[in-house]
Amino acid sequence: MLAIETASEACSIALVEGGEIIAHEHRLIGRGHAEALVPMIGALPGKGQSERILVSLGPGSFTGVRIGLATARALGFAWHAEVLGYPTLALIAAAAQAARPRAAVTVCVNGGHGEWFVQDFGPEGLPLDQARSLTPAAARSRPCQTLLAGNRASALAALDPALPAEVIEGLPDARSVPLLPAALLTPDLAPIYGRAPDATPMAERTTA
Repeated sequence: MLAIETASEACSIALVEGGEIIAHEHRLIGRGHAEALVPMIGALPGKGQSERILVSLGPGSFTGVRIGLATARALGFAWHAEVLGYPTLALIAAAAQAARPRAAVTVCVNGGHGEWFVQDFGPEGLPLDQARSLTPAAARSRPCQTLLAGNRASALAALDPALPAEVIEGLPDARSVPLLPAALLTPDLAPIYGRAPDATPMAERTTA
């Protein structure tokens, strides 16, 4: 299985066989996923060719999500491989719950325009609500679990020093894909944006 994660400022891939990580790379690149991803896959053993490809659906970077999906679709076609998507925030939750088994977790990561993507997950790693893009104040006003995860987890905890929460900082990493609940894998490769696109589609502008 080839896992692809491009929804954040990190770009990561993992080659997995029998639940074991054969090869893995995780780069904090900010931008440039389009230039980095294919060479990273090409450097894997056997150039990463797999029978199954798992790819991030977001939410996160609009551009990063689209690059990951386009690459997964192209490789799936070329390799005659099954391509499935997974939610990015669930991947972060799965990694946190590997460290703290059966803990309910609130995932909080970078959104856009100063907002954060926030979502809760239960002890089995399944979502308790929908991913939402919130201002920091709105994120703090909602109930949180006692385990916070993601690259804005510390910032969320700092908004209320009385919050009895443990923090696990980090970005999504493809090596955690084998930890995902199988129920969250989907053949529907529609991106999960978590908020409306910044740009207005041309069709809407011409009819307004």
